[in-house]
Amino acid sequence: MIIKGARVYTSDFKFTEKIIITGDTLIERVMDEDDCVSDFMTCESNSENVIDASGLLAIPGLVDIHFHGAMGHDFCDADCNGLKEIAKYEATHGITAICPATMTFSEEILGGIMEKAGEFVEDYNEAKLVGINMEGPFISPEKIGAQNPAYLMNPDTGMFKRLQKKSGNQIKLVDIAPELPGSFEFIRELEKDVNISIAHTNCDYDTAIKAFDLGACHVTHLFNAMPLMSHRLPGPVCAAMEKQAEVELIADGIHVHPAMVRFVFNTFSEEKIILISDSMEATGLPDGDYQLGGQAVKVIGKKAVLANNSQTIAGSVTNLYDCMVSAVKMGISKEAAIRAATINPAKAIGIEDRYGMIKKGAYANILLVDEELNIKYIINRGKIIYSTAVCE
Repeated sequence: MIIKGARVYTSDFKFTEKIIITGDTLIERVMDEDDCVSDFMTCESNSENVIDASGLLAIPGLVDIHFHGAMGHDFCDADCNGLKEIAKYEATHGITAICPATMTFSEEILGGIMEKAGEFVEDYNEAKLVGINMEGPFISPEKIGAQNPAYLMNPDTGMFKRLQKKSGNQIKLVDIAPELPGSFEFIRELEKDVNISIAHTNCDYDTAIKAFDLGACHVTHLFNAMPLMSHRLPGPVCAAMEKQAEVELIADGIHVHPAMVRFVFNTFSEEKIILISDSMEATGLPDGDYQLGGQAVKVIGKKAVLANNSQTIAGSVTNLYDCMVSAVKMGISKEAAIRAATINPAKAIGIEDRYGMIKKGAYANILLVDEELNIKYIINRGKIIYSTAVCE
């Protein structure tokens, strides 16, 4: 396939007009037309699939490293057919790589989830399962959010290793509340094996600093399920900024005020900000009654809350692409928002060699969009899976 005329989001995080040549699944070349006219003409004459993307932007397929489900299915259902429906929904909305999150459950239940994930094989029109985000159960009862309190426990390295083995080493992120007993030992032992994230925590600034010094380097949905930042109690948010940790951010317009989204992009390094969706099974479906982690959830409009506690947000009903667009509407530059939804999450889970960037050797996961970020083409591993136009 040849894509010509597009302004391509390149490795310097800017848009430059380039020609993209793909093979069966990978990007073979990204080149300037003026510098490579003869090569381009040869490739064009031998190709049956040429896309004239003049006036469009070419951006990488998005990478969501924290979400729970969509289309009535939850990753924790441990159902391969349901996971395929989730993966298809994600791919057709521009998210071509997924690292779904577990909830707080027992080791037995989590083990079944890990095993099913290890069996999953996607089709060409589905997002690639590139890892697992283990969000519970090592979290604080004081900042539990929509997690199930019945299964809470302190960090346990043995349990993590057993689950990692069952997953086929697919757990890329694991969440802990660093104030819990055993947290520091957990970080010391596992920081070289998995990305450890501070999450659902009531810790203070000093505890967060120590956790980062020991090897934690990630923060789950910044601001949500953690102490507020104030001038006398800076908390984990300020600690993350000082230690240059990676921070997840939900820009759905519900979880975090637009002013705070702008604050994060103005305060943290752009290479450390990761947009996530935290989407749950109601994503893509109408208002109604759903569940998250076995707990009843009510969805009205863009907001999902626990049925028995309307003050507790229970994930989002917005996919990552729409969160990225929302961030742009909040005043974040296209370049920064795209970076936060593509290469930054890819780096966080160690898959940046193949995902999150339009470059030679990466998977040909490419979105062609207009200036308002409306999707015109979705190319997933070299195949067009969505198009609003007819190819030349």
